[in-house]
Amino acid sequence: MAEQWATFGADLHLDRTGPGLRRGLTDALREAVRGGRLAPGTRLPSSRSLAADLGVARNTVAEVYADLVAEGWLAARQGSGTRVADRTPATPDRRPAPHRREAARPAYDLIPGTPELASFPRTRWLSAARRALAAAPDRALGYGDPRGRVELRTALAAYLSRARGVHADPDRIVVCAGFLGGLGVLADLLRHRGTRSVAVESYGLPHHRRLLTRAGLGTPPLPFDDRGTRPGDDDHPATAGAVLLTPSHQFPMGLPLLPERRTALIDRARRTGGLVLEDDYDGEFRYDRQPVGALQGLDPDRVVYLGTASKSLAPGLRLGWLVLPPSLVEDAMDAMAGRTPGVLDQLTLAEFMARGDYDRHVRAARLRYRRRRDALVAALAERAPDVRVTGIAAGLHAVLRLPVGTEQQVVRAAAWHGLAVHGLSTFRHPDADVAPLDALVVGYGTPPDHAWAGALDALCRALP
Repeated sequence: MAEQWATFGADLHLDRTGPGLRRGLTDALREAVRGGRLAPGTRLPSSRSLAADLGVARNTVAEVYADLVAEGWLAARQGSGTRVADRTPATPDRRPAPHRREAARPAYDLIPGTPELASFPRTRWLSAARRALAAAPDRALGYGDPRGRVELRTALAAYLSRARGVHADPDRIVVCAGFLGGLGVLADLLRHRGTRSVAVESYGLPHHRRLLTRAGLGTPPLPFDDRGTRPGDDDHPATAGAVLLTPSHQFPMGLPLLPERRTALIDRARRTGGLVLEDDYDGEFRYDRQPVGALQGLDPDRVVYLGTASKSLAPGLRLGWLVLPPSLVEDAMDAMAGRTPGVLDQLTLAEFMARGDYDRHVRAARLRYRRRRDALVAALAERAPDVRVTGIAAGLHAVLRLPVGTEQQVVRAAAWHGLAVHGLSTFRHPDADVAPLDALVVGYGTPPDHAWAGALDALCRALP
């Protein structure tokens, strides 16, 4: 039976007959302190007195006091008894949290960089996962090779050689957590080797530059003209260390690196002892002719090839790969400690590629994206004839050239029409010596098929 006790000015609701007497007394005293009924500094009766008053064993009260002293609720000093600890009871802030108005989610996402996630081959991926897990040896679930599973490295070597012209030996491939995971490994590796800067393109992704900057590397911009990225002369400030660029389909401008500039870039790397970091982010998606082969094939000893499944399958898989010169493999293995993606996803992708499912998926995606690109070009020709479309030979985005001084106005109009879209200025290097261009960078890969017509209509209504 629960009874009230007010021996020292606080009512304790305590069941003296239950088996949990010690716990009940502990909870009762703790709640009295937490609720402010026992103020800081209040002296508690001796264990003997409280035990006699409650009709319980003295040891029970002494043990409760000791527990609460250990928890910080009470304080005990020799000669001054036991008191409530001098602490402010934690009182929850009951004021309502300030109302934050969530930004309206756009009806259509045209931000470049993401494929159509609704077309991810779930059924075939699940089948590949089951086969891979059933066939995997027990040792595959251990820590393993920091380069990644040999099954995936072998499948990648065969595919990259056939589809992208990459000189890819499985022993020189390192599996990483997407493109950014691979770039982070390279940034650490380069910094430890004494590299002070990695030259980047005048137009590119800001978060790539930020990653390099956080790693302690400078990011001077490479020269750029109407024919694309220029390698620069040997005395150009962007020549030191390494160069990061997108030679097959420059992001975001959409131009391939010209053959003579490819040769010049490789020649300069050989003369200076530098490295070229090749971002082949969407090299599989070329529509009007055969894909442009990877730069790495020209000199596997001077070019690091970075590939990813983020555009071909889905960024959420966090699967990417580095194809390294022999001189970097050991250092990269050290840098990969703790950074290797999950082994089950690696084994699944290896099985997915070995069975031909990856090739079939890429072919189907290439056809789907080409149809979207053609629909985009046709709609703009009909409804926005003053807007010129460039960079459409490959990839998952297009550049829409706008009248001078209208970029920000069009971006705001697009938002009003429910479109998420970026202006070209988002991607311009702050130190680039290039004339500003007004344009939109429109990603046509992200919307699902059923939403593409609506996205096109909203885009055309936002354009001048």
